Amino acid sequence: MFKIIGLIVVIVIVAALLYATTRPDTFRVERSIVVNAPPQRVFEQLNDFNRWRAWSPFETLDPAMKREIAGNPQGVGAVYSWDGNSKAGAGRMEIVESVPASAVRIRLDFTRPMEAHNTAEFLIAPEGDGASRVTWAMHGPQPYIGKLMSLVFSMDRMLGKDFERGLVSLKSVAEGKG
Repeated sequence: MFKIIGLIVVIVIVAALLYATTRPDTFRVERSIVVNAPPQRVFEQLNDFNRWRAWSPFETLDPAMKREIAGNPQGVGAVYSWDGNSKAGAGRMEIVESVPASAVRIRLDFTRPMEAHNTAEFLIAPEGDGASRVTWAMHGPQPYIGKLMSLVFSMDRMLGKDFERGLVSLKSVAEGKG
């Protein structure tokens, strides 16, 4: 009886390990919101790391988090590094593309709790009379360990809620309510 149970457990584990190899090599999480503010006003909040404390959901993960903003004051070459508790982790962001009133792309390097190298992007498009559609996305490679973890944890469900909360805060700030 124990041999049968052991064999079933081994088969299930091997099947999960093999199935993980079929998962995508990349991941993408994306959310959007309509902000009742012109694209340039939204862009100003995204293109300057000094303004992120007012809206980023990750800024509240560790009140004692160490932050450093370096490089250009805003736009391409602006760098934001952080080192915080186990929730905040540690890493570095650098704006690598900045298109006024339409896009900000960021190289995002996590060093803790797990090393990862991803791209975050904010796309801004005019919508309606003076409003903007803001899309926040993050994408990157999904190595085997990420594929295995994706069998249990969904990046979209884990990060999507943070993106939604951040976009609501960004909306409030850009509309002058926050």
